[in-house]
Amino acid sequence: MIKPSEPVSSEALLGQRHHATQIQFIAKDEVARLLPYGPLIQALATGLLEPIESPARSFFNPNHDASSVLIMPAWRPHHLMGTKIVSIWPGNNARGKPAVSAVYVVNSCEDGTPLAVIDGTELTLRRTAATAALGTHLLARPDSRKLAVLGTGALSLPMALAHHSVFKLSETTIWGRQLDKAQAVVDQLAQLGITARASADLQSTLASADMVVAVTTATEPFIRSDWVRPGTHLGLVGAFTPGMAEAEPRLLAKVRLFVDSREAVMQKGGEVLQALRAGLITEADVRGELAELLATSTQSAGRLVAQDITVFKSVGFAALDLIAAEHLLQSLAIPSTATS
Repeated sequence: MIKPSEPVSSEALLGQRHHATQIQFIAKDEVARLLPYGPLIQALATGLLEPIESPARSFFNPNHDASSVLIMPAWRPHHLMGTKIVSIWPGNNARGKPAVSAVYVVNSCEDGTPLAVIDGTELTLRRTAATAALGTHLLARPDSRKLAVLGTGALSLPMALAHHSVFKLSETTIWGRQLDKAQAVVDQLAQLGITARASADLQSTLASADMVVAVTTATEPFIRSDWVRPGTHLGLVGAFTPGMAEAEPRLLAKVRLFVDSREAVMQKGGEVLQALRAGLITEADVRGELAELLATSTQSAGRLVAQDITVFKSVGFAALDLIAAEHLLQSLAIPSTATS
């Protein structure tokens, strides 16, 4: 059971770092060390219940081609402001470089002082996995023990680790279209002490799983509506544009649907937007967002009965990055030896 810790005030954090003479640069490995999944999930559960301001993200196309830059700010007035700069260069795949990279800049809202520059790629991977695991915790059946991760990309390993930090799992399956890539993730998990199995058979993978989380870049739905059995919880994380989709939109007509952020999903949430446009669901069928699920008064509005299929659609939003960055900076003041 997730028990959110008491929120650490940003005033205290700013006080600790007010006299710093240098901007702290926090590289990928340090981000990983400072953001183990269990405490990060707790920080999200607490932080999402506190007010955060965030405008719509800005989009730029500096080369007038497929490459783009996104700027995503969020802040707590008189506390901290965080700004994520995301670079998307699809042509990098052919060069053997990451297509997506990010940096996260933290400033004091008291005096504007830059406090830290954080590896935004690792920060995003970890907060995305932690958010999905939090959604699963709130919506999956209490007796859920079997996890399936669909996809073998950068989010596959973090997603498995984040769910293992929340659940006592008896079975973990990594599914991929190419079995060798799924096995590579299984081998990485084995090095971290987690036993998993690889699969290239999606129907059988779905048939045996209590909890499923999809983390692919699919543009065509591959999760068939009739393959998802009653009682399953499904996290849809990979489709983050209107033209992407992992599950058949018609699946959403027979589930209890929840989202990380209504505003964000209504802008770019693949399957949800496609189901709305096809008349399969209405906006009222989005039962709630993550902050509402976390509120004590509305927790009963999640899964109603064991046979419900619950879906948590996540596209990410700037407040999640700020909460993760706040937690990370607080961890810097307290020596940590925790691992994922």
